[in-house]
Amino acid sequence: MATKVLAIVLAGGEGKRLMPLTADRAKPAVPFGGTYRLVDFALSNLVNSRYLKSVVLTQYKSHSLDRHITMTWRMSTMLGNYVTPVPAQQRRGPHWYLGSADAIYQNLNLINDERPDIIVVVGADNIYRMDFSAMVESHISSGAAATVAAIRQPIALADQFGVIDVDPTDRRKIRAFLEKPKDPQGLPDSPGEVLASMGNYVFDAKALTEAVTKDAVLEGSRHDMGGDIVPWFVDQGRAGVYDFIDNDVPGSTPRDKDYWRDVGTLDSYYEAHMDLISVHPVFNLYNYEWPIYSQQPPLPPAKFVHGWQGRIGHAINSVVGPGSVVSGALVEDSVLAAGVNVHSWASVDRSVLMDGVKVGRHAVVRRAILDKNVEVPEGSTVGVDPERDRARGFTVTESGITIVGKHQTVEP
Repeated sequence: MATKVLAIVLAGGEGKRLMPLTADRAKPAVPFGGTYRLVDFALSNLVNSRYLKSVVLTQYKSHSLDRHITMTWRMSTMLGNYVTPVPAQQRRGPHWYLGSADAIYQNLNLINDERPDIIVVVGADNIYRMDFSAMVESHISSGAAATVAAIRQPIALADQFGVIDVDPTDRRKIRAFLEKPKDPQGLPDSPGEVLASMGNYVFDAKALTEAVTKDAVLEGSRHDMGGDIVPWFVDQGRAGVYDFIDNDVPGSTPRDKDYWRDVGTLDSYYEAHMDLISVHPVFNLYNYEWPIYSQQPPLPPAKFVHGWQGRIGHAINSVVGPGSVVSGALVEDSVLAAGVNVHSWASVDRSVLMDGVKVGRHAVVRRAILDKNVEVPEGSTVGVDPERDRARGFTVTESGITIVGKHQTVEP
């Protein structure tokens, strides 16, 4: 009999470190890569893994996210498949989710209704490709009740992650789960690396139900999947690890095979976009064997116009979305979403422009993120003078990236 799998996507993140991009939307609803939302990467990995029953647990500022999932992720109801957003409902008392484990506890009715054998739990705000069916197979064969997906990281960065200490006698078993350790041991086969948790898990359904139910009444618990639930399984000797390096995704290249990016900060969000645009990108959006799905608006192709007297519309090392027009302007090393207009003699360099952005003549946008419908008037600049950008109320990161929030007009 086939193993019955239910996927739970944890999409309730507030995303404070991504402000102002999350001022009007939940973190998983933040646009990415010109035509996607962050949540699309998790859902695409699940669908490509042939797991076609998913619930997306939402909470903060969820309207944009709920609308995107409802309009985009329509599965075959005839076959009983679905991707459905589930808002916080205060099923266990007059309070919102207290943590990721509590989010699952408050929605145990979904598990009871579906009665799966296995539950795949994933976050909704990382950029990667992963075949979860391979992880589920490894989980079942290991005999573990809980399995944590982990990616190899340099040992010098261990204090930035939840680190998995592997049993030397069994590389699939977790000996200890260490929260941002200062002096961890390296891996037996690679002493200069550690295994960092990716925030993706596979559980036996009954074991997960028991764990979150006990955690719900445990005094002092943070009700967190990584901080409380995984250590509970580790203490019982029932926790396993799945090394991401063993995951083979169809169509992947040696350059992007083990790519995983946490885009929890503005700088990492920007850097992940820069990973998309080289000739041989660090993360390849053009893998047609493992596509990333999203809603594609009914827009015409991108257009590049004018070609005389130095007024040449062109884009170099860039991603340009549908409906965008580069009119006698230069776009370099940038990502333009749908319906962007860049007018004559303007320059856009190493920037991310979301839907509907308008850049006027002779304007300059450099090392910036412009949210939806931002207007840069003729002759204005963004990202050229960080101090001036701060004075105008824009966010400027430690690395000097300027962020302009939704619907703002840049003053000349």
